[in-house]
Amino acid sequence: MSRYVVSLSLCLCIKWILCGTVSVPKLTELTEDSFARTLRSGKTSFLYFGNQVSPTIGLFLEQLEKSADALQDYGILVAKVNCSKIPVLKYCTNEKVMKKAYLFRGSDLLKTFGTDTVFDVNAIVAHVLFTVLFDEVKSVETQEELRNIERAVKGRADIVLAQLPMLGLPEHRAVMEAAFVYGAKHQFVLTKGGSLERLGIEDPDSPGSHLWFLHCREVLRQSDPCQHTTLKKPLTTLNVYTFLQLMETPLVTEASVDPSDVKTVGSHLHAPLLFLFSQRETLALDRVTAETLGWRLRGEVAVVLIHRDSADVRTPVEYNAAYRLPAEGSVIKYFNLKSIEEVVNLFREDTVQEEEEDIDEDWAVLDVLDDEVVESVYRDRDVELDVGLVTELTSDTFSKAVQESNTAVVLFFVRWDAASLAVMQSFKEVADALEDIADVQLACVDCGEWTDVCSSQLIAAFPTVRMYWSGGLPHTYTGMLGTESLLKYIMLSLAAAPVLLSSSQEVQSFLQGDLFHTQATLSPTRVVGLLSSSQDSGWPMFEGAAQALRGETLLGLFADQQAEQWAKDHNVKLPAILVFRAPDSTIKAHSLQLSSTEQLVSDIQKLLLDTFPELTVENLPLYLELRKPLLLLFLGPEGDEEQGQGLDRRDAREELHRLADTSLLDTYVPCWVHLGRTPAGRAVLESYLGSIPQLPALVLSQLASGGEVFHFPSESPLNSDTVLQWLHRVERKEEQPAGLVLDEKWGPSVPFYDFLSIMDQEVPGYAAQKTPKMTKNMVGEKGSDEEPGHSNRTPSTKKHMPQQEVPTSHQHSEF
Repeated sequence: MSRYVVSLSLCLCIKWILCGTVSVPKLTELTEDSFARTLRSGKTSFLYFGNQVSPTIGLFLEQLEKSADALQDYGILVAKVNCSKIPVLKYCTNEKVMKKAYLFRGSDLLKTFGTDTVFDVNAIVAHVLFTVLFDEVKSVETQEELRNIERAVKGRADIVLAQLPMLGLPEHRAVMEAAFVYGAKHQFVLTKGGSLERLGIEDPDSPGSHLWFLHCREVLRQSDPCQHTTLKKPLTTLNVYTFLQLMETPLVTEASVDPSDVKTVGSHLHAPLLFLFSQRETLALDRVTAETLGWRLRGEVAVVLIHRDSADVRTPVEYNAAYRLPAEGSVIKYFNLKSIEEVVNLFREDTVQEEEEDIDEDWAVLDVLDDEVVESVYRDRDVELDVGLVTELTSDTFSKAVQESNTAVVLFFVRWDAASLAVMQSFKEVADALEDIADVQLACVDCGEWTDVCSSQLIAAFPTVRMYWSGGLPHTYTGMLGTESLLKYIMLSLAAAPVLLSSSQEVQSFLQGDLFHTQATLSPTRVVGLLSSSQDSGWPMFEGAAQALRGETLLGLFADQQAEQWAKDHNVKLPAILVFRAPDSTIKAHSLQLSSTEQLVSDIQKLLLDTFPELTVENLPLYLELRKPLLLLFLGPEGDEEQGQGLDRRDAREELHRLADTSLLDTYVPCWVHLGRTPAGRAVLESYLGSIPQLPALVLSQLASGGEVFHFPSESPLNSDTVLQWLHRVERKEEQPAGLVLDEKWGPSVPFYDFLSIMDQEVPGYAAQKTPKMTKNMVGEKGSDEEPGHSNRTPSTKKHMPQQEVPTSHQHSEF
C-alpha cells in the first residue's frame, strides 16, 4: 500500500517540477523524548549528531534541510540531534566537529555516512534510498552476475538496468526514486561500468549514466534473449518515470477514430504520437510495420494503428501516416511513410542533436582536465575517506603531536583534490608498513577544514608531505609520492644526519653497509665527509648538507687525524668526500673547495649521479638539471631486440658503459632506458623519431639547445669508435636531425575560474577575507621551514578585504 502512496507522491513531485517550487521545511531538531519515540517507532530515520558547526558542516546542514522534504515522501524522517543537549552515547563523540550521519530503521543502525559522501541533497536522497532498498536493488560488478539475474527473472519480471559510473549524483537519485516506486514490479539492477555486450547491449557512445529496460517477463525459454529498450533522454526523475510508464503501454495501440480523437497513455505522458493508417486488405502487413516501428521507437514514441475503414476516420486517403509532438498546441502533421528508417530519423534528429549538446556541455571540462588519477578518485568519490593508521590532526592537536614525536611525518591535503586523495592511499600503506616502529608518527591535516594550521606552516601546494624531527628544522619532501618512494625517504630519515664516525673501522663498516643496515639496503650509495678535526671550518657546512640531504642518502662525517690517511690512500687532499657505490663496491674520493652549504649540497648531489644511469620517470629531473645533451640507449624487454647492429642488448649497454667511464663523454649525459620497466620511454622514442625503430636504438637529444634529435644509423655497428665518430659528425653539423622536440608551453588546459569574484557576484562581500595576522609558527620560528624559491608563495590577500573584522573559519558557533 505504501508503494501506491509513494507513486502518487512521485506524480505530485513531478507536477511540482513542472509547475514551480515549494518552501522547504526547517530541519527538525529532536528532543530527548522525540529521539526516543523515533527509535521505538520502527520507522526509518536519517540523523546527524553534532554540537558545533564549521563552515563545511554548515553547508552540509543546508543540504540536509533540503533533503528532509524529499525523503518525507518516502516515509523517512530527516533530523538533527544536538549533542550539547542530548549526549547520546556512541554517536556523540569527543570530536569538535562531527562528520558522520546515521541511517536507522527503528533502533537498528543500517549504515553510517561521512558528510563528504552525502554532500548535497541528491547524494543524500540517493544513498539513503539505496540503503533502504539494499535487498531489492541488485548491484553487480561482472557480466556473469548480470546474466545470473537475467536467468532468474525470465518469465517473471522485467529488468531496469542502470549504468552509473558514479554514485551520489542526480542520476543515481533518479534511479533510486524510481526503484522505490516500481521495485515491486521490476527488478532494478545497478552497475558501475563495463561492457554489456553479452546481454546484447552495445556499449554507449557517450560517457556518463545510462538506463535500459530488459523485456524478460514474456521470455519463457532460457535460451531466448531478453530484448532491451534504451532510455535516450537524460537520466532525470521525470524522464525515468515517463520511460517506465511507456514500457507498460502496449507496443502498438489500435484505434478506429480520427487521430485528433485518440487518447492513449502516451498523451498524458507528453510523448510524441505516431499514427499509421491501415485498411482491411493490408492489415496484417501494416501490423508488422507498426510492431517494427514500435520496437525501434519504444520508450520514445507511442505508436497507434488507425483503421481507415472506420467512418470516424476523416484523414485524406493520400496520406498513410501522421504524428503529433507533445508540445502544447501542437497540430497533427500528415506525411507518406516510405521507409522505417525515415520515420525513426524523423523523431531522433532533434533529440540526438540536443543530447549531444548536453553531453558536450556536461563532460567538456572533465574531458580536458581528467587524468588517470582524477578519473580513479572521481569514480570512487562515494567511498568514505578512511585514513587507517594515519592520525588526523586539528588546530588543537597539531603542535603537541609534532613536538612530542621524535619523528612526525605530516601530509597536508584537501579532500576535493584528486592528487591529495591518491597520495592518501600511499600514505596509509606507508603507515601500515611502519606500524611497528615506535619512533615514527604519520599524521594528516585537512587544509580545507583546518586552514589556520596550514597557513601557519606556509603550505602553498597540495598535497605536501613534511617531516618534523625533535630538535631539528622541518623538511618538505620533494620526491615521488608513491608508497615505495615515501617509505624509502622516511626510513633513510631515521638515521642521524650526519652519522658521526669515530674510527677507521667505523668508516669501513659505514661504507660497506654494516652500520644502519636497514637504511643501507635502501640506499646503494653512501657518502663520508673527511675533515682533519671537529674544529675544521667545514664542519658546520657538512652538518647543514647532511640535514638538507636527509632522506635522500646516508651521509657520514669522519673528523679525525686518521682522515689524512684515508685521503692519502685515495690520492686526494682534505677536505674530501668518499662515495661508495653498491653493488660494485667501488670507493671514489673527491677533493672539495668548501665555500657554502648550498654549494656543498650541489656538489654531493652531482657526485651521487651515476655515470651511466638507467633513466626512469623518478630520476629524469635530476639529469635534466645538468643541462647537457642526453645520449640515450633505448633497450626493449628481453628477447624484443633485433640483431641488425650485430649486438645484443647486454653488449650494447656494456659497450656504451665502458665509453661513459672515460672522459670522452663528459659533455653528454650517457644513459639507457629499459622500455619494459619504463613504458613511457616507448612514447618518448616514438615522439622523437615518429616511429619505433629497430632496437637497441641510440639517440642524441639536445633538449637544452634547440631540441634537435639525432638517431645513430641502424646499419652501423654500435661500438665505442663508431659512436664517437657519429658524435663528432653531429658536432660538425654533418648529420641531419631525425626529429625536433618543440619547446611548447605546458599551460593549463582550460582557463582558471576566479571563484572569489563569482561568489561576490552572487552575494556581495560573501568571499571577503581579512588579512592574516603575522604570528609565530606553530612549530619553530616563522619561515624556519621555508625552502629556497618558495618565500613568495603565500596566497595574496590584497583583494576581497573586508571593512571590519569577521570570524575565522574555526570560530565555531553553537549547534
